[in-house]
Amino acid sequence: MRPLFILLDLYLHNILKWLNELDTFIFLKINTVYTNPILDKIYPWYREGNAWIPLYLFLILFMVVNFNKKSISWIVFAVITLILTDQMSSSIIKPFFERPRPCRDPILMYQVRLLLNNCSGGYSFTSSHATNHFGFVVFVIITIGHIIGKWKYLFILWAISISYGQIYVGVHYPFDIVMGGLIGSMIGWLSASFYIRRIGLPNFT
Repeated sequence: MRPLFILLDLYLHNILKWLNELDTFIFLKINTVYTNPILDKIYPWYREGNAWIPLYLFLILFMVVNFNKKSISWIVFAVITLILTDQMSSSIIKPFFERPRPCRDPILMYQVRLLLNNCSGGYSFTSSHATNHFGFVVFVIITIGHIIGKWKYLFILWAISISYGQIYVGVHYPFDIVMGGLIGSMIGWLSASFYIRRIGLPNFT
């Protein structure tokens, strides 16, 4: 049995090596080849929290105007969803895997086109931006998607564009984004499902 375990270990090692090489290849293409002067100026600002405040304020105002006191529970659950996604990524997954950011990798850092003033601290996997935004967007779509209609697709585009920006500015690999988005979406779905079953919103008119 021992040779079999050795072969499996070798196979797994080769798979992980191939995935890492593919991840790095795609990262360098997005970060150094598929670039644009306009995006170079937009993304360092767009990825910051201050750029999203108008959207959050609009959502809060929309919910309060249409649902009055019932909106409080929705806002609370939306905040809880963001807390859960952020803690899952920043406090659990990142410390466990300890993957260096591309801009901190001893070899890759000299090839990275860093668009920020400095390389963000902490680890790379998973992207908290992706986890948080996809978690929030999934929560929004499941709970009020039937109300906002086609506008819900803009929320998806918003999450994708911000997540893509983490690769573009040089602080995350594509795999960090993909896995962060999947984990965040799962948390958003669980949170929204619990909210709908336990509380829910009154019929919108």
